[in-house]
Parts: sequence; C-alpha cells; structure tokens
Amino acid sequence: MTKILLVDDEPLLLESLEIILSMSGDYEIIGKAGNGVEALDILSHDIPDLMLVDLNMPGMGGIELIPKVHSEYPQIKIIVLTTFYDEKNISHAIAGGACGYLLKDSGKDAILNAVSQALQGRSVLDSKVMEKLNSMLAAGALDAEKKAAGNNDGSLPSKESGTYSGSGVAGSFHGSDAIDLDDYGMTDREKEICRLIAEGCTNSQIASILFISEGTVKNYVSTIYDKLGEHDRTKVVLLLTRSKS
Repeated sequence: MTKILLVDDEPLLLESLEIILSMSGDYEIIGKAGNGVEALDILSHDIPDLMLVDLNMPGMGGIELIPKVHSEYPQIKIIVLTTFYDEKNISHAIAGGACGYLLKDSGKDAILNAVSQALQGRSVLDSKVMEKLNSMLAAGALDAEKKAAGNNDGSLPSKESGTYSGSGVAGSFHGSDAIDLDDYGMTDREKEICRLIAEGCTNSQIASILFISEGTVKNYVSTIYDKLGEHDRTKVVLLLTRSKS
C-alpha cells in the first residue's frame, strides 16, 4: 500500500485529507505533521512514497522543507497543497523538488488524481498555477526580446530573423540564488538552448530558430537535463530562469 505523509498546520484539513485518501483503499497515512520540523522527525523513522505539503506553517514552512526532503529522500514525491500561488512560492516550490502544486480549493477528485499522477512520475499543476507559470515564462520571453531589440551591435537579432541567439533568461528571476551554467559544464550551444528552453520554446521551435534538426535538439536537451540532474521540463525551466549565464 502506498504510504503518504500529510504536512499542514490546519488540523481539520489534515483530518479531511486523511479521510479522502484512506477511503480510496490505496493509501496508508503514516503520519500527520503540523510543520516541517515535525515532518522531518517522522521521516527519521518512516519513509512515505508521497507527501502533501502546505507552504505557510509555523517553525518550518514548506518552502524550507521541500528542498531538504528532496535532497535527502529524492524518491519521495512531493505535492504542494496551499492557498498561495504567487510567482515566488511557485518557483521556489517546484525548483526545490515539488512535482505537484495544488490549491486548497481543489476537489476530492482533483487531489486523488494528482496523487495518482505524481506516483506515476508526472508533474501535476492546478490550472491557476499553470496560468501563473505561463505568465512568468511569457514575461521572461518578453524581457529577452526587449534586450535583444535594444542591442546595438547586432549580435542578438530577433527570433523572426532566423538567427536568434538568446539574450539571457528571465531577468525577473535573477538574484543572489541565480545559477551559473558554467558550473554545470555547459557548452556555448547548450547555453543557447538553455536560454530558449527557459523562454518557453518547444524542441520544434528551438530547431527552427537554430536551423538544426529536432532530433539534434532532443539530444542536446537530454544532455542538458543530465548535467542539471533534473529531467522534468517544468522544473528545468524554473531552474534555468534563475540562470545568470
């Protein structure tokens, strides 16, 4: 039977989730924690297959807990269940290792489906979260286009010219936690493709922009995923939007 750990500081919600999941007959609730500290204590003696985690909790919230769990127990699937879906929480939760992001107004069927999908290795995002994520990526692409248009030396032409080489990824995510692609041993071509991935381009679009085959793009993308140590495209996009290369 699949083991699940629930982490939330609302006792009534914990009880409701336990009832919903237990009634399916497929899941065993191994524990209910009121914050990240309690969750880590449970993990020290019992490892679940999946965790449902709130973000805003006293002591240690989900944003701090998720990367700790993902680092020490990478096999555990983590789904965020929260009322918040601002850019900061979404990006930090998914980049930290969450494979799903649901809102607390999700119905019983949505929660059960998300758990099932996550256990099969798929990412699950609430429709509102997906809309927010798309807006974040669009803002990054727009920022990149503006930078390209403002370059006077002609080195960064627009996508329409057919020789687009990227202008850097979403500036709104740059900061002290930005990653450096050089640290991952990326070649110049891989960096170029990283920028296009971060701007939301599909493999087909990348192939058209760079005048290479889609098969070649897939090979590059596979290598990039290996170097980043992440094979979920949504998580890769969010990781790359913090790139400073």
